[in-house]
Parts: sequence; C-alpha cells; structure tokens
Amino acid sequence: MTPSECAVPDSAAIAAAAARIAPHAQRTPVLHSRSLDVLTGATLLFKCESFQRAGSFKFRGACNAVWSLDAATAARGVVTHSSGNHGAALALAARTRGIAAHVVVPEGAVAAKLAAITAAGAVLHRCAPTMVAREAMAEAVRAQTGASLIHPYTDPRVIAGQGTLALELLQEAGTLDALVAPIGGGGLIGGCAIAAHGIDPRIEIHGAEPRGADDAARSLCSGTRVTELVPQTFCDGLRGLIGAINFELLRAHSVQVTTLDDAATFAALRLIWERLKILVEPSSAIALAAVLARRERFAGKRVGIVLSGGNVDLDACLAGLAPVSIKSRDGG
Repeated sequence: MTPSECAVPDSAAIAAAAARIAPHAQRTPVLHSRSLDVLTGATLLFKCESFQRAGSFKFRGACNAVWSLDAATAARGVVTHSSGNHGAALALAARTRGIAAHVVVPEGAVAAKLAAITAAGAVLHRCAPTMVAREAMAEAVRAQTGASLIHPYTDPRVIAGQGTLALELLQEAGTLDALVAPIGGGGLIGGCAIAAHGIDPRIEIHGAEPRGADDAARSLCSGTRVTELVPQTFCDGLRGLIGAINFELLRAHSVQVTTLDDAATFAALRLIWERLKILVEPSSAIALAAVLARRERFAGKRVGIVLSGGNVDLDACLAGLAPVSIKSRDGG
C-alpha cells in the first residue's frame, strides 16, 4: 500500500470512492415508519443496506478497495479475513474485476454467510475463532499467493467506501441531527462520520455496540484501545475489535457509544420486521435498539439509522421471532 493509501481518508476520498463504485454498487433505499417515529418521538430515516449487493454495506468498501488497485497488483488477487459479510463482499467485488479472492473464515461463522462467500467464487481458508488466528492465516495466504490484503475495517480504502453510504443518506434524507450506526471493527461508523461531518459538522454521530463486545465503549472511556476481549453476543458481525485507525476516528468525531444487551437488540429486530417489513441482521437492528434505549437523547430530532445488512441465519432467526402477532385469516 502506498503512503497516500495509509492516510486517514477525507471527504474527497469518499467522493472519489462514490464515483469509483457507482457502476457496481446499488443505491440503497431510505425507509420511514410513522409508527416507529411515534414510538421513539423522533423522525427516523433508515438506510437499508440489506438491499446492497452481497447483502450488506461491506460491498461498498470492498468494491472501492478492489477497483483502487492497479492492474498488475489486481492480477495477483486479494485476500481478507472475515466472519462473513466482508468476505462475501470482497469475493463479489473481485468477481466484478475478474480476479481471485481468498477469504479466511473463523470456525463458527454463520452458514448463510459462508455460502454467500463460496457462491461468489472465493477460496475459503478456515481457522480458529480468534483475531490472532485470522490475521496469521491471512498473512500466510498473502505471502503464498502474492494477493493484496484488504482488511475488513482498518484499510483506508474500505473506510472511504463505507462512507459513501452516509453521502447517499444525506442526499436523500436532507438535514439530519444525528446518525446512528453499529460498531464492530469501526470501518462503517468511521467512514460515515467523515462523510457526514464533511457535509455538516453539527451532526451527532452515535455508535451502537453489544454489551458483550463493548471494546469501543471501553476504549473511549479509558482513552486506550482495548485489544483483548472475547466477544459474547449473537451480533456476529460486531465481534471484531475496534481497529487503531478506527478508534482514532471515533475520538476525532466525538462518537457517542451506547451498549445494548442482546435482548434489546432482538426486540428491535422484531420491530423492524413488524413495522418496516424487512428482515435484517441482529448487527443491523442494534442501531434502532440504541435509539429506543435513549429516547430522551433523540426525541424531536431527525435521525439517520444505518441498517447495515440482511444476511440472516433464517432458521435461527425465525425460531427466535416466533410466535408473532398475525391477524386471523378472516381479516380480523
């Protein structure tokens, strides 16, 4: 990676990413629910990345990274480690350019996400479910193949790509008082913060994080990045530890983090299904859970909520959602 690629991306880099991925990425819809507005006392605008290619916002960053490579470098392929969404996104982005993709996946990853990675044509490499094991195997594959490492959230090209989501949201929704996004490794919220503050520095940036994987909240509280934590949450997309560059972005943009237990997140997931009529991942629903948990903070405001993806283990999800309230067949 060149020195310029190592720099923290700015608004110009996000604008360039938007132009670069435009031929390949979907412009995802922004949904609104009056009943959820009443419930929260705020105006909620949901950016629905479940409709993005590969089923999550991750395609934006992966696509920008892949299409940023020069031809000679791209020809050697790309490699990453991922619990699912970034791996599927990188595999699909690589396919749009006709190059090889290698994805290191930890044991225990969601089966539906692994199937998506394979369907997109990537080569799977399995490892133990620790960040150390993931990074070690990704480095071994990189050394063996010559492929370029595209990190799931610390790569500035990935962060810039994720920021294109906030550009679209603000273009469609207009003025926002706050933007809420999930926090895992921090690439999404970092990119969104850069993009949003490049347009309006007054927008509050809020992160939503599982209580059982609260390394970002702990890091901000202590002023030092937490590098050792064993995540305990069903939000599988949020089990990664906050990256160094991402932690600095949280601090630079005064990101406020709310931690939620899994029960609150699951309740929000069910509300999204019932009110918006879409099924999203728990890692997406946590953003609405944060607003519900802090109604007084968001009351009266226009709030953008990032629904980050929709790659769900459907059997497990439906088992948890049932029984649901269903009107009788006679229309009663």
